[in-house]
Amino acid sequence: MTPPRAYGGLIAVTLVLVAALAGPAEAQPQDLDALLQKTREARANDAETLEARVQRFREARDARAAETREAQRRRDAAVARSEALLAEFDRNEAALTERQAQLDARSGNLGEVFGVVRQVAGDFASQSQNSIVTLEHPARQARLDRLASATALPSAEALEQLWLDLMQEIVATGKVSRFVAPVIDASGAVSDTEVVRVGPFTAIADDRFLVREPAAEAFTALPAQPPRALRQRAEALSEAPVGAVQRVDVDPSRGALLGVLVQTPRLGERIRSGGWVGAVIMALGLAGGVLAVERFFVLARVGARMRRQRKAIASPTPDNPLGRVLRVYTQQPDLAPETLELKLDDAVLREVPALEARLVWLKILAAVAPLLGLLGTVTGMILTFQQITLFGTGDPKLMAGGISQALMTTVQGLIVAIPMVLLHAMLNARSKALIQVLEEESAGLIAEQSERRPQGLASDGVGDGV
Repeated sequence: MTPPRAYGGLIAVTLVLVAALAGPAEAQPQDLDALLQKTREARANDAETLEARVQRFREARDARAAETREAQRRRDAAVARSEALLAEFDRNEAALTERQAQLDARSGNLGEVFGVVRQVAGDFASQSQNSIVTLEHPARQARLDRLASATALPSAEALEQLWLDLMQEIVATGKVSRFVAPVIDASGAVSDTEVVRVGPFTAIADDRFLVREPAAEAFTALPAQPPRALRQRAEALSEAPVGAVQRVDVDPSRGALLGVLVQTPRLGERIRSGGWVGAVIMALGLAGGVLAVERFFVLARVGARMRRQRKAIASPTPDNPLGRVLRVYTQQPDLAPETLELKLDDAVLREVPALEARLVWLKILAAVAPLLGLLGTVTGMILTFQQITLFGTGDPKLMAGGISQALMTTVQGLIVAIPMVLLHAMLNARSKALIQVLEEESAGLIAEQSERRPQGLASDGVGDGV
């Protein structure tokens, strides 16, 4: 079959011949021979090109057939190997089942023992992960983890080591030990520090209380340390020689109580949580305290002088209210009782304001302080409700500020009001007692003058009659 490209060559030659025949009749015969020769050469070239292409196609076909046969051979080999491996897998699985049955038959109760050992090791590993004793013996945790996750029967050495680790933990509960361990400070730096361990409960470095940091396998200092008294006892234990008896505070919850203790607000933090209302209440309380102290010393000094004056009625002095009242009588001893009574009443009334001075302010502060506390409570609750409206109730910390202000201002108001009421009552009673002394002494002078006055009048009448 002649290829399509050959037909194209014949068509081209035919067109050339037609064009040549249609030319002038006088064309030379040699031009036709040359044209025929070119046509033959072109046809020969096309045939060679076509043959070369056919040959390349045949070679490519043979190569693809060889590759196909090779792939089929490899596939057959893989299928055969897969079948062999599956057969071997079945044989191994059957052998494994048989060996497992033999192992179960020979081990007997050892399987239950192995389960108990794994359970004990797992429980102890969980406890040891948070124990401060583990940092003194860092290799223990890895042994326990391996034993808890083992799939084979434990060896006698492993069982003995587990027993030793358990005994070590028991002994450590009643022992104070010193060792060097990594400690993470507040800046995040890790340093090897001498640590004093009090049983499994408390760890101390100098005057700092430490807690276990499981993620870092190190101790970390509490972000806020307990009160100074506890730190002083901890420092004394750190500096005490070996064998000395020293008092120290122990956290039986192994860190939980210390965490709660350091989170407890200090007095200053509680006062600041009251906000500006709490500050006003505390300022009023301070002013009331200063006023009460001043009134106490003034009334005490006046009372002491009046007691001395009562022992020396005949020689009144002007440095005390009683002396000034008595001077009214001694300066005008011949006054009529009615006139003397008026003058003494006037002298007593002049002394009363000084004795009762500024006591009314204590009474006012005692009434205003709880009202300010109520104001702070209302303000704090309004703030809390505003935060709930904006952020919801998902995060209690957002509401803590308003609730703290609401509660602390009430507490501060009561703390100020209750002492103010007691101080006012005490000082008012003291001033009333001093005023009572003045009234008693003035009444006594009037009575004495009244007794003397009729005798004087009678003596005058007898003399006149004579």
